[in-house]
Amino acid sequence: MEIILIKDVENLGFADDIVTVKNGYGRNYLIPQGYAILATPSAKKVLAEKIKQRAFKEKHIVEEAQKLADQIKALEIKIPAKVGAGDKLFGSINNQNIVEFLADKGFEIDKKFINVIGGNVKRVGKYNAKIRLHREVIVEKEFEVTPIRDEKYIQEQKAKAAAEAKRAEAAAKANEESAEEVQTEE
Repeated sequence: MEIILIKDVENLGFADDIVTVKNGYGRNYLIPQGYAILATPSAKKVLAEKIKQRAFKEKHIVEEAQKLADQIKALEIKIPAKVGAGDKLFGSINNQNIVEFLADKGFEIDKKFINVIGGNVKRVGKYNAKIRLHREVIVEKEFEVTPIRDEKYIQEQKAKAAAEAKRAEAAAKANEESAEEVQTEE
C-alpha cells in the first residue's frame, strides 16, 4: 500500500514522503492515527505542488543541516561508561547517550533521528551511528565507548571486600570459641 506521510514516523520516513507499507500497518495504524493519507493520484498532485512551492525554503533548510553535519563530523565523540570484567559495560550505550553527549556540546538533536548501528552497545570500543538531520542530510559518525576509571567505585569495592574478610574472620573466631566452650563443658 502506498501512502503519503503527514508527520515524521520513526524508522519509516519524514513528512511528505511517499512510502510503501503493509496494508494492515497503513490501514490500522498510520491513517487512523493521522500519520499518513492514501497516495491517490490526486493526493500525489497536491503533494507535488506543495513540494514545488516549498523548494526554496527547503534549500535553505538543507544548507543549514549540512553546516550542522560538518560541525558534528568535526567532533570526537567519546562516551565514558562504567566497565566490569572483560571490557563489558554495566548497562548499555544507546542513542540517548549520544543525544546527551551532543547536548553537552550545544547540539539539540532528537533521539529518534539517531540510530546506533548494530543496536545497543555493551562493550568498550569504537562504533558507528547514523544521525539524520534532514531527509537529504544523514551523517554517519564514529563514536568511542571508553571505560571510566572511577576511583570512588574502586574504593567502595575494596572496602566491601575488606568488610567481608573481617566478617569471615570474626565468624571463624566465634566458631573456634564455641568449639572450645563445648570441649570445656565436657
